[in-house]
Amino acid sequence: MAANDKVFQNVVVAFDGSSDSVKAVQLACSIVSKFGSALTVVHVYSSPAMVFAGGPGMPIPNYSELEEAAKGTAAATLSRGVQTAGQYGVKAKGEVIEASSVVEALVGYATDQGVDLIVTGTRGMTGFKKLIMGSVTSGLVSHSHCPVLVVR
Repeated sequence: MAANDKVFQNVVVAFDGSSDSVKAVQLACSIVSKFGSALTVVHVYSSPAMVFAGGPGMPIPNYSELEEAAKGTAAATLSRGVQTAGQYGVKAKGEVIEASSVVEALVGYATDQGVDLIVTGTRGMTGFKKLIMGSVTSGLVSHSHCPVLVVR
């Protein structure tokens, strides 16, 4: 392989703020530093789901404050991921995606952006510690068009 051949030109790391996703950022930084690749830290969040059951004449509540809080939390989480990359000497781009399916959003993003490697942690923030591999990680491995590196 020639020195200027980039095995992984465009790397995405899935970041949810969990300790496994921090490890994923660390390893992704090692990879992009070695190959001179671009790194994007991606955080996917869902808008708060609200159910309203009111009677006739009741005003419909305004949930914009909750939606803004969710966006703010997502931006803060992404910022921690990008800052972690910076601590390892890598200037990473950040991307926040609002979607109901984390797997679908990450796979779609990777396809649209021509990503050649997705790095993800073994488990995320769901708290199901007894699972060997988290549902998002399992979904990425099953549905991604490119290699997925799972960090433990």
